Amino acid sequence: MVNIAVLVSGGGTNLQALIDSERSGKITAGKITLVVASNENAYALERAKKAGIETAVIRRKDYADQDACDRALVSCLKEKDIDMVILAGYLTILGETMIAAYRDRIINIHPSLIPSFCGKGFYGLRVHEAALERGVKVTGATVHLVNEIPDGGRILLQKAVEVREGDTPEILQRRVMEEAEWILLPKAAQMLAESLEEE
Repeated sequence: MVNIAVLVSGGGTNLQALIDSERSGKITAGKITLVVASNENAYALERAKKAGIETAVIRRKDYADQDACDRALVSCLKEKDIDMVILAGYLTILGETMIAAYRDRIINIHPSLIPSFCGKGFYGLRVHEAALERGVKVTGATVHLVNEIPDGGRILLQKAVEVREGDTPEILQRRVMEEAEWILLPKAAQMLAESLEEE
């Protein structure tokens, strides 16, 4: 069984989708054994506790630089025998130390069809605001492997979502979550965990 850590920063709706998928048997190759938050007030920590999953908080501001924060994160993950990492609304960019330690074992969900509306500065509502400003008729979500380039790793899965007349960034964000993110992330988690099990 592949041990999975989920990295979070906020409400944890994607984390909840993963927990629910594990419980319903959609994720069988891996088990979420740790949730790490970049912020001690993340509601995602409550979700993890309710599900009986161990938690940790590693805040960037508690460390001298990105590398020191990365080293603390890697050491926490290694201590818990973590095999793969899922970024689920994690707002801290990972540095080289962390990426090297888990090369091709970190996946991220991004709320657009990469290469549109992605990269540095595109996160949360900003992505949906940009999509609406551009006037696109279709948006969606992408799960990709994480490398040194923000949103630049190999794409694993994508799903398109229709943009509707009268959409606000908030309405669009919710639709993309419900119709794409919560479906793709558990699928990708199972895919990667299966491939790691075979190694």
